[in-house]
Amino acid sequence: MPVLNEERHLRSSVKHILQQEYEGELEVVIALGPSEDRTDEIAAELVAEDPRVHTVPNPSGRTPAALNAAIKASRHPVVVRVDGHGMLSPGYIATAVRLLSQTGAANVGGIMHAEGENDWERAVAAAMTSKIGVGNAAFHTGGQAGEAETVYLGVFRRDVLEQQGGYNEEFIRAQDWELNFRIREAGGKVWFSPELKVEYRPRPSVRALAKQYRNYGRWRHVVARYHPGSINLRYLAPPVALCAIALGTGAGLAGLPLGFVVPAGYLAAVVLGSLPAGSGLPLRSRAWIPVALATMHMSWGWGFLTSPRKLARKVIASRRAPVPATQ
Repeated sequence: MPVLNEERHLRSSVKHILQQEYEGELEVVIALGPSEDRTDEIAAELVAEDPRVHTVPNPSGRTPAALNAAIKASRHPVVVRVDGHGMLSPGYIATAVRLLSQTGAANVGGIMHAEGENDWERAVAAAMTSKIGVGNAAFHTGGQAGEAETVYLGVFRRDVLEQQGGYNEEFIRAQDWELNFRIREAGGKVWFSPELKVEYRPRPSVRALAKQYRNYGRWRHVVARYHPGSINLRYLAPPVALCAIALGTGAGLAGLPLGFVVPAGYLAAVVLGSLPAGSGLPLRSRAWIPVALATMHMSWGWGFLTSPRKLARKVIASRRAPVPATQ
């Protein structure tokens, strides 16, 4: 578990792991970044309460460095990645181990099931699990079991992680995609299954959500430069929409009223698209969904458009060749 400023959810997340019904031995390794809240204190309490819980330092605070440190400190042949705000569903680990055996996959993963605890978070969760919010990504919206380009979090064979040298620590974001790319290039299989579900707690504010999706867009462009064949229309939609809205608004302000049709059309699409996404939610949550959708789209698009080339060059320079598994 890579954790940073997770005082709100860490205890519950670890509880969901320790309560798993799994016949084998279990350990939890928490990689502690430089948190500014009570995360370290809560982690120390968890270590004192259960001998299966351990901690390792992650002074950089970077997710891939945390993952590599935790993997190195662990000792079992199956490695389950969990985040500090993720809650494993009952039977998650046992199901994942079964799927590793049945499919022969190197990594298996499932659905990122967003669930909020207040009106704003419920709105974000609805946006993150709707096609208008995230497109057709199976790990967000569900789908049929099968081979995938990448999966949410992941349950790995340890020997595969060791063969590939772990996560590339230059990928501050999108490290999952990059590792799964190397696994697939080396002939390994990445498997998605809707049987696996992790409850995910959304960001607690508009500002935090905007920062999250700006970073997503920024690093998706890095990935596109790292591996040009990985880009598709779903990834290009937010930056195209942002440019169109900016140009339309500029034209409207310059005296061409037809320009306002573009931002008005986007606003109408977001409002109408939020209606099915908010089905069954309280009125206040439904009212926040268009705001969540626009924040996700525009922040992702801005991050994609402003992603610096020097960041991609640095990442490309650190490229690791896939390592085929030995027979």
